[in-house]
Amino acid sequence: MAPHHLPFYLAPGSGTDTLMVVMGVFLIGTVLWVGTLYWKLHSLPERMAHKSQKLQFEFVAVLGLISLFTHMHIFWIAGLLLAMIDIPDFGTPLRSIAGSVEKIADATPAADGGEIPTEAAAPTPPADEPKPAKKEHSHV
Repeated sequence: MAPHHLPFYLAPGSGTDTLMVVMGVFLIGTVLWVGTLYWKLHSLPERMAHKSQKLQFEFVAVLGLISLFTHMHIFWIAGLLLAMIDIPDFGTPLRSIAGSVEKIADATPAADGGEIPTEAAAPTPPADEPKPAKKEHSHV
């Protein structure tokens, strides 16, 4: 009863709807592709910070996770900007300065130009006098 010149997109009465199967596979492939693209774009700040060995890598990663779970794009933008900025390393020079100051505080200059530790240079107090309290050095 059906006309013999039906278009290809109409399913035959006894067979499988080929167009629906093709579109289903296309839809699943497109969803997977868009999801992969989204994950790559979302992890962009973290990958940028990791690639350039930034000190703030962990902070950028946390901002990425916060933006992922809250869907607030401002955290992602902040992470991207932070990944692009090179924050100078203040910790290493400060640790070096603190170590040098400790060495200076623990040593006294000798007459021949060498350094003598403070304990060897100080005379020992008599047994009946109380010993002065030892100063503790700050480790900054």
